[in-house]
Amino acid sequence: MSVKIRLQRHGKKGKPFYWIVAADARAKRDGKFLEKIGTYNPNTNPATIDLNLDSAVQWLHNGAQPTDTARAILSYKGALLKHHLDGGVRKGALTQEQADAKLAAWLDEKVSKVDAKKDGLIKAQADAKAKALKAEQEVNAKRLAAAEEAAKAAEAAATEEAASTEDVAEEAAPAVEENNEETQA
Repeated sequence: MSVKIRLQRHGKKGKPFYWIVAADARAKRDGKFLEKIGTYNPNTNPATIDLNLDSAVQWLHNGAQPTDTARAILSYKGALLKHHLDGGVRKGALTQEQADAKLAAWLDEKVSKVDAKKDGLIKAQADAKAKALKAEQEVNAKRLAAAEEAAKAAEAAATEEAASTEDVAEEAAPAVEENNEETQA
């Protein structure tokens, strides 16, 4: 029986969530599996991967072949490195302590890279939010300035209209007086 380490799709449409499983190569993609060794959620940024490293390495020792995506995930989490280092220990090229130290150093470096990416994403999100707030404040300031100008223009038009009605009234008053004088005479 040939064993594959592969992804088994779960989740709803458009929101995939995967189990990382060891399964018979003849089984259906979402069918029967031998052991669930982890989960993979590509919906988050960065993707969330929860992997039982020892179980994955044990399946690799037993000859399980990972699919391309599963191989990338195992490499990302250090399972392939641990499998490689265990091969070196079996051949006598290095001791178990040396292999564990190399794996721990690699994992620490990987965690620092992931944390740096998360920090960068959080900073970029905060910068984008601050930029959007600043742009919104500028738009609001322009809107207030335009409203003030419109109010001043309306006030000026009202005073001008009032002055013109007074002029019309003053011009009309002498004409009425002249008409009154003519009628009296």
